[in-house]
This record gives sequence, C-alpha cells and structure tokens, in this order.
Amino acid sequence: MFFTKRRATAALVAGAAAGALLLSGCSGNATDSGSTSADGPSFVYITSDPIGQNEFLKSGKTGIEKVAKDNDGTAKTFESKDEANRRSNLESAVAQQPKVIVMLGFQFGDMAKEFATQYPDQKFLLIDTTVENAPKNLYQATFREQEPSYLLGYEAGLLTKTNTVGSVLSLDIPLLKKYSGGFDEGAKAAKPSVKTVAPQIIGGDNPFADTARAKEQAIAFAGTGADQVFAVGAAANGGIFDAAKEKNFFAYGVDANQCQMAPGNVVDGTVKAVDKVVETVVGEIIDGKSTADATSSFGLKEQGMSIVSLSDGAKDSGCVVMEHADVLKKVTEVRDQIVAGTIKVTDPTK
Repeated sequence: MFFTKRRATAALVAGAAAGALLLSGCSGNATDSGSTSADGPSFVYITSDPIGQNEFLKSGKTGIEKVAKDNDGTAKTFESKDEANRRSNLESAVAQQPKVIVMLGFQFGDMAKEFATQYPDQKFLLIDTTVENAPKNLYQATFREQEPSYLLGYEAGLLTKTNTVGSVLSLDIPLLKKYSGGFDEGAKAAKPSVKTVAPQIIGGDNPFADTARAKEQAIAFAGTGADQVFAVGAAANGGIFDAAKEKNFFAYGVDANQCQMAPGNVVDGTVKAVDKVVETVVGEIIDGKSTADATSSFGLKEQGMSIVSLSDGAKDSGCVVMEHADVLKKVTEVRDQIVAGTIKVTDPTK
C-alpha cells in the first residue's frame, strides 16, 4: 500500500524537480556513469558542492561508480552548488527510487533527516556528518579526522625550527576542529615544548575554494611565527601553499596528495578515502545490514583515512617528509599504535 502511495508521491516530486534538472543538467550537474545493466540496481551520489578539483568529492564519485560496476548496476552523480540545488537534487534522486542515495557533506545534515523521514522505504547514506534521532533508513558514516591529523602534527613537532605550529581552517566549525585539534595534539606528543597557535579562519563567501582569501589569511598567520602550518581549506589550499612559498614556511594538505602543488613546501597530507566508505557501507546496505550494524566510523584502522607518506605511491608523492627517513619511521610506529588502540587521539567534538 505504501509503495503505491510512494510511487505516486515520487512522480509528483519528479515533475517538480524537472525544471531544476533542466537548468542544472545543462551545466553538467548530473552525470551517468558505471552503467553495466539496465536491469541492475541504481545508485545516486549527491555532492555538497561542484566537484571541480575537490579530491574529497571526486573520491565519492569513484566509490559510487565502483559500487555500480560490482553490482551490474548504474550510478548517477548530482553536483550541487548551493542549498536550493542540494534540495532539488535530493528530490530528483528520490523520484528515481535508486537502491541507495549517497550524500556527501555536512551541509546535508538536516535535509537528510527530513527526506529519510518523508521516504521511509528509500535507503540513504549520509557521509561526513551525523544527525541525532535519525530514522532507520538513514545510514551515517563519519571520519576520525583527528587520527591522521595527529600523525601530521607529530611530523610537525619533529620538524619545527621555530617551535611553533598551527592550522588554517576554512570555517570555525567542530568538524574542522578535529583536524586542528589532532594536529596540535600530535605536535605536543612529539615535542611537549611546542607552542600551538589558535587556528586562523579563512571565512568569507567561499571558504572552501577562495584561494586569494586563503593566501591572505595564511600570510597573516605566518606572522605568529608558525613554520609548520596545517592547511585545512579544501580547494582553497592552493592559496595557503602560495603563502608558504612566499613566506618560507611548511604546509600540510588534506584529503589527497597536495604535495606537488608546492614542491619543497608541502610536507605531507591526510588522505580521506570516501570511496572506501561508499563501497563499504553501500555494500553493507545491499547485504541487508541495519543502521545499527553497519560501519559508522572510519579512521586509520578501517583504512578510511591515512596520510600520503604512508600510502601507496608515497615515494613519488613529492612530499617533503619523504626526505626524512627518521621522521617517517617514528610516524609509522605512532600510526601502528593508534590502530592497535595504544594511543587514543582526542575527538574535540565529544
């Protein structure tokens, strides 16, 4: 009975969303990929922002395409650009009744809960944030960003010459403080006398991609004396790396290998394997696991996060830390201790 009602509702939603699709589809907002069988399951991936050069968002697309291929199905990606677009993309996705709808980004929090409540037969996966009292059809997966950040901080503590380290963040929000908090904690663990400076915030209208503003803020931050700076600005990191070259300090990247963006100035970086999360949790949904039993937290142990210097291809990464075998040896030992549970990195959001 509900299924019939839902199909009728979905049809109405499809009609309401058609205009938005015509507008956004022309700019490449929706893309089909991974199609192997029209009769197989379908999957939809929705980003919080345009993918562009954002490796974090690219990784999710890679994951959904792999899921579709492994299940002889089809995958569609919707790229969002603002709040209204995220909503219209979700409406369009629901209308297609895919096996799973994957949303990536903290911006989907409230909206994910709203849609999951409205469409209880549809399976949703929300990545990179959580909402309280989520319905049973809303799967949630977050990262323990503080763990790889701790490793980078450990490197910074061993490499600093000014005895001062710190972070530049896109926004002053709990999620990004997991990066700066872990970085500071790792630096202190490596060298207790290290001074950690409060994070500099990029802010502005486009904090995740405004390279010019990021450079300005990073140059100002360099005035604190920090010679090891964690750049947590997503696509805006290019500006921070430009500042590192100009003011002669060392930086650390996020989400993927960014060392080659500023050779000689980028020490290392975190790696956020969104594709691994998508493959793992969507696979568990297909296998019938409930939200209570599915994997919901990804860190070093689950291989959902790592750092460039300890990942495949590290030798060709261009990261400065590769020139410091003694530092790499110690960081590898610390990584193993975190995986074993011997070292527990503080989660500043708890």
